[in-house]
Amino acid sequence: MFPWSLFPFNKDMKEQMNNMNPKEIDSYVQNMMKNMFPGGWSSMMNPNEAMKGHQPFIHPMESEPPQRDQGTPSQQNQIPINIFETFEDVYIRMKIPNEDWMKQMKIYHTSNQAIIENIPEQGDRQVLTLPSLVKKKGAMAQYKDGVLELKIPRSVDMQYTEIDVSEKY
Repeated sequence: MFPWSLFPFNKDMKEQMNNMNPKEIDSYVQNMMKNMFPGGWSSMMNPNEAMKGHQPFIHPMESEPPQRDQGTPSQQNQIPINIFETFEDVYIRMKIPNEDWMKQMKIYHTSNQAIIENIPEQGDRQVLTLPSLVKKKGAMAQYKDGVLELKIPRSVDMQYTEIDVSEKY
């Protein structure tokens, strides 16, 4: 039998709710909002600023990607990349300021990673973790106005295994 009496929804809880001061509740909520969103309401209007550092696989193209190790030259040469997904595809967009890079660039992908080689310099390599699994075939690349866009079809992983949950007392 479930111990419903342990939940706070009883007569005592109703009395406590009636005795609460609305100003105290408001100040508590405002304090919690300040803790959750340090930038205040202005960061709510700019979601990139509010989620800064919380989504490691998304790098807005307008800013530099986060540098994890400042010591290695290959990470300092990484180009800004934006990765996002739709219901059917995963998109990777990157600014390519020099059209000559397109001739030396090599792009590969696995089911969960994209590998970009030889840009900005020969021998550079950038490994990107994709937000979902993708199919082996069907990827397309399009270069227009200095932006390279990769479109990779998402894979629907229908393989699942049931895990038996047994009760133990």
